[in-house]
Amino acid sequence: MPRTPHIGRSRHRRLLTTLLAVVAVAAVTTTASATPAAATDVNVAKNAGYESGLSNWTCSASSGSTAASPVHSGTAALKVTPTASDNATCSQTVAVKPDSAYRLSAYVQGSYVYLGASGTGTTDVSTWTPSAPTWQQLTTSFTTGPHTTSVTVYTHGWYAQPPYYADDISVLGPDGGGGTDPGPEVPAAPGGLTAGSVTSSSVALSWNPVSGATGYTVYRDGAKDRTVSGTSATLTGLTPSTTYRFQVSATNAAGESARSAEITAITTPSGGGSDPSVPRHAVTGYWQNFNNGATVQKISDVPGQYDIIAVAFADATTTPGAVTFNLDSAGLGGYAVEQFKADIKAKQAAGTSVVISVGGEKGTVSVNDTTSANNFADSLYTLMQQYGFNGVDIDLENGLDPTYMTQALRSLSQKAGSKLVITMAPQTIDMQSTAGGYFKTALNIKDILTVVNTQYYNSGSMNGCDGKVYSQGTVDFLTALACIQLEGGLDPSQVSLGLPASTRGAGSGYVAPGVVNAALDCLAKGTNCGSFKPARTYPGVRGAMTWSTNWDAASGNAWSNAVGPHVHGLP
Repeated sequence: MPRTPHIGRSRHRRLLTTLLAVVAVAAVTTTASATPAAATDVNVAKNAGYESGLSNWTCSASSGSTAASPVHSGTAALKVTPTASDNATCSQTVAVKPDSAYRLSAYVQGSYVYLGASGTGTTDVSTWTPSAPTWQQLTTSFTTGPHTTSVTVYTHGWYAQPPYYADDISVLGPDGGGGTDPGPEVPAAPGGLTAGSVTSSSVALSWNPVSGATGYTVYRDGAKDRTVSGTSATLTGLTPSTTYRFQVSATNAAGESARSAEITAITTPSGGGSDPSVPRHAVTGYWQNFNNGATVQKISDVPGQYDIIAVAFADATTTPGAVTFNLDSAGLGGYAVEQFKADIKAKQAAGTSVVISVGGEKGTVSVNDTTSANNFADSLYTLMQQYGFNGVDIDLENGLDPTYMTQALRSLSQKAGSKLVITMAPQTIDMQSTAGGYFKTALNIKDILTVVNTQYYNSGSMNGCDGKVYSQGTVDFLTALACIQLEGGLDPSQVSLGLPASTRGAGSGYVAPGVVNAALDCLAKGTNCGSFKPARTYPGVRGAMTWSTNWDAASGNAWSNAVGPHVHGLP
């Protein structure tokens, strides 16, 4: 969302080059007829799980390192960063037996990740994936030549792409004389078990990683509660005002460790602030925590037609992924923090949800790994407890990583419970395809997502779901583009139309409230459509959003007075 009027937004499109397409076609996957492993076969790769750093591995242009997250198993994985001039190859020469079959596999994560073997003495092989947002196993096989005693196995990415990850490399076949890594030992007991955020029904636990562990078992009051792969877990469904005892153990193929030292945590009492539910058809408005020429408001000044108020915006901190909130009391005429909190409670008591928005035109929050995802969730939950927010709005206008944003929002959901409100405000370009990061995130969290308020402004012409191009500022633009989400996997209740409240609220794309209402009628009832008419109706379509309640107030609340009653009157 723009913090200043008439600010357009830049849009970034990633285009695959002709060269990349040619390379992708050339990298043929060779997975045919892998010979079943014999009883005497071993993994001839050394340090296959990168638990010993980069020992036995060589990476081009110093591109490789090890990372503690994400990992497929153990406590480390390979992280390799391509550049514009280097595809980030990491390789190892392994000892093999002549005239023998080997099965090559690895778990990878990232874009355009390759796995291969060269110097086989027969046909060199490779396989690849164009996109692996989570761990994906690549597998191929090769046969060595009559005089081949060593083969180079490798992974690589693609030029100028983001970092890729690899873990658990396996070159399974006869021992070529180099042996294999020794089998795992039972891991040590975890240390550092602590209780983090505690609510009336949940306790968040974390502990230190254990070398060689592939998983962890959490015990509650002496009984096994769950197993997890990472070093944290949030236990839910607990009883208010109750003392619980917790321990954790580490596991791998060799067995389970002793349990950690026991800790206790007491859940908080039940009850507290109001927790309204978002109505079937809802109006969302952004409230500005700054003065840019629009009407300065308190939360209490926002009209009752708004069912969700998104406080804009949270601020980034120096901790990766973490956010905070600083009320601009001076810019808002001396609006005090305690009054702000009281106004939120009053709105909630009247049935309005108040969420904190992250991002905006100048937002710089980045959630791109497990650490920043955890920081994001933890800091948002802290803000919810501090100010009474019902949830979060995601308005990151410089793209997002669907893997880690999904992780962050699910973590927040575990902490906050089932009544958490999650809204999103992607730009129009972000919801043109289910392959986009925003769309992927929305589908990933469909079970906990409240609504997507796509910004149908500052965007120019765009494709509709029928493949035709529509110009912004028309009923057809709103309905044909909303159709992409409605047919792309989101529930109608998760689709809402975002528009500026006045001509001063955005650089372009303002439409009269009557056009918003006509588009909603077209989607919900099949009436008042333009030249585009959806193949079916969506009576459950959620409603509309506007930037902002302040610009609405500057125009005498004309937008909410017209759109609000219409939204609430939808079937």
